[in-house]
Amino acid sequence: MDENRRRGGFSHWLDRVWRRGVMRSGIVTWLVLSIAALTFVLVYLQHMQGNFHKLKQRMADERPQATEQLPGGQESIELTRTRMMEDAVPEFLSMTMLPGRGMDVLDLRAFIPGTGEIRLLTSPTVQEAATAMTGKGADADGRFNLKTGGAIELPWADGMWGTTTDGHTHPQLTWQGHTMGGTTSTEVPWEGGLILATASDSSNTSPLPDGGQAEATFHGFNGRWPSTTEVTTSALLSSHTIDLTVTANNAGNEAEPVGIGWRPRLAIPADARAHLRIHIAGESVVEQNKRQNGIPTGTLVPVAHTRLDFTSPEGALLPEGGLDVCFTELTQGVMDDGPTAELINPVDGYKLRITALSPEIKAIRVTMPADGSYIAIGPQYNYPDPFGHEWDKAGGAGMVTLQPGQSTKWKVRLEILPLNKKSVAH
Repeated sequence: MDENRRRGGFSHWLDRVWRRGVMRSGIVTWLVLSIAALTFVLVYLQHMQGNFHKLKQRMADERPQATEQLPGGQESIELTRTRMMEDAVPEFLSMTMLPGRGMDVLDLRAFIPGTGEIRLLTSPTVQEAATAMTGKGADADGRFNLKTGGAIELPWADGMWGTTTDGHTHPQLTWQGHTMGGTTSTEVPWEGGLILATASDSSNTSPLPDGGQAEATFHGFNGRWPSTTEVTTSALLSSHTIDLTVTANNAGNEAEPVGIGWRPRLAIPADARAHLRIHIAGESVVEQNKRQNGIPTGTLVPVAHTRLDFTSPEGALLPEGGLDVCFTELTQGVMDDGPTAELINPVDGYKLRITALSPEIKAIRVTMPADGSYIAIGPQYNYPDPFGHEWDKAGGAGMVTLQPGQSTKWKVRLEILPLNKKSVAH
């Protein structure tokens, strides 16, 4: 009897402790959840150990294979950003560059209210560009860069005619007793400089709150220029501006001439072609000798009261037919940071403004094919054929001479700005 009482008392005490002390306190719930969580973690870790190799293999499979063709042998760089202003104003969305090909700006995209995402440059895909960029034939010296996107030009911009002596079919360039390496192309003029097909030594990107920054460095030009040139190209993308900077440093022991430019081929929407306007802050153009393949005469011709007068802030309609003109004697507006050029689209309600932020930028070359599919607006240091004797009396053609250890910085800003849509007839 005593033994039964003791057992009953113990059971009663255990029941009271369990029901009142444990069950009502929530300890059981906490304990069950803890055991479940621990079990999940152990199972997950075991699962990951079994699949980690597969995950790494899949990532490796998704990377570009060594046999995949890349522009200049290097992967492209793409800066992207998320639209922040909803449908209110135009914004840049992305920028693609090719460090394997002189940091060519291959693609540039923007959002336009009422229209959506558009491509601002006439460009192929990265793979199409890689296929065409062979360095041979039509791409000798990287000339394909000049036929797409926006090519960086250095150590000179625009065309170089040179001389064709001793039966040579390639232009030969001379400067202060130095003979520069000739081109492998048979085309005259020799355009775009030596960086077009040059691969970078290094490149990197940095994300930013409203976009990103990319930078690439180059070293050259393999004995084809009087000295050794170190080049750094950087691009800073944000919602409404793109700052593009090219710095050239003379890292050799000889003086060298340097000219820098950029040739963005801005796409012209077919339905807006008749209404587009351009503004170019250039009061003169370089006269060309049409009988000698367009070689400059060394004379600057005023544009006032001609079909090439685009100096008005409101701009002027694109002329019929093609254009291939180098504007000089650039002027700066009171509220501007430098001479400007604009492509104004009143149909879609935006304009693109290019501002030359470096005082060394002396010219803006504008080219447009007869079909009007694009217009290239290129701010550059030098005039066409800067080593030509036609400029001897004019006192130089815009090239900068760098002594050993000296550097020069070319910088432009591209802006996308809202524009009140006007009533235009279609």
